[in-house]
Amino acid sequence: MTFSVETPNTGPSRPKPVRPPRFASFRTIGALILREMNTSYGKSPLGYLWAILEPAGGIGIMVLVFSAAFRSPPLGQNFALFYATGFMPFTVFMGTAAKLGQSLNYSRPFLAYPRITFMDTILARFILNTLTQLLVGYIVLGAILLLFDTRTTLELPRIGLAYAMAAAFGFGVGTLNCFLFSISSVWQQVWSIVTRPLFIVSGLFFLYDAIPEPYRGFLWYNPLMHITGEMRSAFYSNYDADYVNPYYVFGLSLFLSALGILFLRRYHKWLVFN
Repeated sequence: MTFSVETPNTGPSRPKPVRPPRFASFRTIGALILREMNTSYGKSPLGYLWAILEPAGGIGIMVLVFSAAFRSPPLGQNFALFYATGFMPFTVFMGTAAKLGQSLNYSRPFLAYPRITFMDTILARFILNTLTQLLVGYIVLGAILLLFDTRTTLELPRIGLAYAMAAAFGFGVGTLNCFLFSISSVWQQVWSIVTRPLFIVSGLFFLYDAIPEPYRGFLWYNPLMHITGEMRSAFYSNYDADYVNPYYVFGLSLFLSALGILFLRRYHKWLVFN
């Protein structure tokens, strides 16, 4: 006598869902950072050295101009340190905003791949530019402190706060411009014109306290004045920048970032494929 065991008919087997690799976003951002490093600095004969020579050369020229026109800077006794403490955080904002503003246009071919998102391209450029600017600031400011007798007592937490405000504000403006640059090439020209006076009205050449009213009240709404004031208060112990409000800078940066991400999340596919 033979017995047969019938197996239940479960139907065709379903394919197992393909899971994306772990830490896919981190790997994507890392690959985009390496590509950005190669395209931005790898093709130049001097590479990263240009990122240091450009601000150092600008500071040197301005020191010569200040030395010929004035006996002493508005704060302290060293023109190079006074100008660098305003110029370095200013370049962090301008560089971050410019890089992030072109993120979508620069990485458009890669956004056709489903695993690469617009946030990957933005974060990759933000991380690389921030780290580069930190390195440049460390080298330039460190060289000034070594070459000149500045008699400065550094407050590292305040330096970090100034750089954090500059990077956050640059991220907010750059993220919103990433959307605006993609929908209108005219806005890029308008933005380049609008930002030119920032070099003058952001406290690079003067102190906020020296501006008379009512102009001083208007300048308070410029976030770059708060960033410059915080940076200078970190290098000059006798300078109390009581007008600085980090909550205002971070709050405005958060609002601009959320607005830019909201628009990009809604329209980035249309912007990429049209």
